[in-house]
Amino acid sequence: MLKFIPVLELPILVFMVFIRARMLRRHGIKAIVFGDTDKTDFIIIPIVLFFFYGLLSTVIKLPFPEVLTKPLLEKEILYIVSIIICTASLVWFALTLKVFGKSFRVGIDENTKDELITKGTFAFSRNPIYVGFISFFTGLLIAYSNILILVFLLLFVTVIHRQILREEIFLISHYGIKYEEYCKSVRRYI
Repeated sequence: MLKFIPVLELPILVFMVFIRARMLRRHGIKAIVFGDTDKTDFIIIPIVLFFFYGLLSTVIKLPFPEVLTKPLLEKEILYIVSIIICTASLVWFALTLKVFGKSFRVGIDENTKDELITKGTFAFSRNPIYVGFISFFTGLLIAYSNILILVFLLLFVTVIHRQILREEIFLISHYGIKYEEYCKSVRRYI
């Protein structure tokens, strides 16, 4: 039973993003601006879909190359550690969405007029949403410890880092000295 809990937490993470986007849309805010400034953002979509299918294959044995989904380690304690990490990541993510308020966007919104957020989880990380994602998927790697999840996590972290660097360029141009001062006091990740 423990084996299924981490994978069942994944829809909660996705649900939280879409619920927040829908809430913002009701206020006239377009929260999903992913790909608006750079169409190469869309490269992540087939990678994520491939990962989701592979992850499901790991848990419920769908057709997929077994070499990619076979666990390298399988111990009950790993599922418990994974559940703790994934759950903590969901709580962190929810707290970050709350602090974000109406400023939450998926992608770079060049038309934003929002203030720079530096409180809550943003006092510990300049990128708490991404920290939440990375820690969540690290939890999945601990639970299912296979080549597929390891490769996905490495690709995901690379894409996230690329996005962070792009966002930093935007934030420096948008908020100027205020953002530069924030960067001096709060780390990029943790």
